[in-house]
Amino acid sequence: MGLFTRKSAAPAAPAAVTDPALAALTGDYTIDPAHSSIGFTVRHAMVTNVRGTFAEHKGTLHLDGSDPSRSSAALDVRIASVDTGIKDRDAHLLGDDFFSAERFPLMTFRSTAAEALGGDRYRITGDLTIKDVTRPLAIDLEFNGSATDVYGNERVGFEGSAEILRSDWGLTWNAALEAGGVMVSDKVKLTFDISAVRVPAQG
Repeated sequence: MGLFTRKSAAPAAPAAVTDPALAALTGDYTIDPAHSSIGFTVRHAMVTNVRGTFAEHKGTLHLDGSDPSRSSAALDVRIASVDTGIKDRDAHLLGDDFFSAERFPLMTFRSTAAEALGGDRYRITGDLTIKDVTRPLAIDLEFNGSATDVYGNERVGFEGSAEILRSDWGLTWNAALEAGGVMVSDKVKLTFDISAVRVPAQG
């Protein structure tokens, strides 16, 4: 079931919807933070991975089943909610060596385009802002389906990932190891597990 299609360079009339289930998903959705996860993985000391999450985030989706190229996403993540399981490490991340969370409390993503990769796989591209730097980011997503929960909420689910070089966003702190290499890798894997609830139509 397709949700997103590649944007054409030339204007084109919306394609006819042939899947009623897809058309039925058209609408606005709010990301449910209690059932969603925004995480990251980074190599530490060249030998292992450190994983963390951002516990506080909010976002919206607009899905357009009649013209999927008009679908969009927005996400705000509160930097101070970072949790790697070690308080001292979290405090270091919040300081000026990394996020400078007091001056730049939010990490944001605003979509600009999307494309279908086949099956339930998609790629959504947008602007990721960390601190005072905004750069493009492509997120590969898998659509996990839709359902009505026990409270009557209509939900859609996605999971996905992206890789960034943190230095591209000015996160350059590091320390050299005696045996060679560095304490923290430049490459960071971002992970997304999203459950979004449909906003009831007004009227």
